[in-house]
Amino acid sequence: MDHTLLSSPLQGFTDFRFRNAQNKYFGGIDTFYSPYIRLNGKLVIKPSYQRDILPENNIGLEVIPQIITNDADEFLFVAKYVQELGYKELNWNLGCPYPMVTKCGMGSGLISNTEKINQILDKVHSESDIIVSMKMRLGYENCEEILKTLPIIESYPVKNVAIHARIGKQLYKGGVNLDAFQECVENTKLKLYYNGDITTVTKFNEMQERFPTIDHWMIGRGLIADPFLPSMIKNNTSEYPSNKMELFSAFHETLYEGYSESLSGSTHILLKMHHLWEYFSAIFSNPHKVAKNIKKAKSIRNYEATVKEIIKAG
Repeated sequence: MDHTLLSSPLQGFTDFRFRNAQNKYFGGIDTFYSPYIRLNGKLVIKPSYQRDILPENNIGLEVIPQIITNDADEFLFVAKYVQELGYKELNWNLGCPYPMVTKCGMGSGLISNTEKINQILDKVHSESDIIVSMKMRLGYENCEEILKTLPIIESYPVKNVAIHARIGKQLYKGGVNLDAFQECVENTKLKLYYNGDITTVTKFNEMQERFPTIDHWMIGRGLIADPFLPSMIKNNTSEYPSNKMELFSAFHETLYEGYSESLSGSTHILLKMHHLWEYFSAIFSNPHKVAKNIKKAKSIRNYEATVKEIIKAG
């Protein structure tokens, strides 16, 4: 079976700079989902969201924009906007677990509101020809929520539903619930994609064995922690390329230059890079020490010297 690998959107991480650099140096991702567009009640799209999905910033990439909303008019507004840019599909985020989103009845906080989901899907499908796909959790409070919601989604021509196999209030703590995901597979005719804890080739192979009917796999934090992972999955190998550190160094340099140009002041640049290294450290032999050393680098000069040492040591 051919496996399609997708990059799950992570706010603050998988923007167009990351997507381009990952694709250039490592590859393996078939489709990238852009981090969500959020309107906050105003029908205005922030410049940072606009920049992220501009076709000229995503040349050679397959990108699907995403929206987070609990309002049909916002959905239609963003649908029209992305269609004008040439996109045919808009992904609806019902997965975000963070309290600042869920307490507004959005992201995974919306899963239990079947009436609202029905109303939005109805209006969007009757007033727009955008292709709708969805990204969800198993629920916010419990896994029963998604089982009540899937039949509603099924009554619309939704292209697919990517399910992160956790509930919202778990955030990213605790394991994924594979039995609950299996229950979704058995209880819907919808095309399902799997998301959650694909962090190694071995893990991927285990998931593939567990869910033989799934052929689309979404990699979220695993991609940031190990940008080599998708191509290793595609080649079914756990061996890193012999020029691993050279590739990582070029990838890091590209990202670092891009963020240095786009962010103002060393504080912002360092903060951005520190966040990324919380993930990047995973591919080094002593992740804890690497993360600690990066954290200690409080100036641009220190940061650059520290990165050089880390990469040299491999």
